[in-house]
Amino acid sequence: MTLHKILKYLALVIGVIGLILLGRIIMAGDDAIDASADLQASVLDPFMWVAYIVMAIVVVLVVIFVIAGLFRGNIKNTLISVGAFAVIVIVAYVITDGNEIVLKDGDVLSASGSHWVGAGLVTFYILAAIAVGAMVLSGVRKLIK
Repeated sequence: MTLHKILKYLALVIGVIGLILLGRIIMAGDDAIDASADLQASVLDPFMWVAYIVMAIVVVLVVIFVIAGLFRGNIKNTLISVGAFAVIVIVAYVITDGNEIVLKDGDVLSASGSHWVGAGLVTFYILAAIAVGAMVLSGVRKLIK
């Protein structure tokens, strides 16, 4: 059997198990689940474990196929792209600053956490600007031709 067939049958089995567990949750009802911790554990925990297992399978398969694709493809271009992304993250980290912030619920976000949040936002803005610029440039090139 090919990998595609195996994964298709695995997805079907996981889907049926998920439907059965979802049916148990729906039959139990929201109010009963809210009221009883034992019912929460017996009804929600199996559903969550299926979700964890699916997530683990997806992450493992993505890692396997990405690594396999790296060795089949042009590793030089991939490393250049990863390096460019790392440079963007470093630039974003350098241009942001971090301050302790008191959150609405009274917790405190550390200066380091605030710094990384700011760096993540700036990274997103830089990558979004690059994407928009690439689309505009592509459109202009098509208009010229």
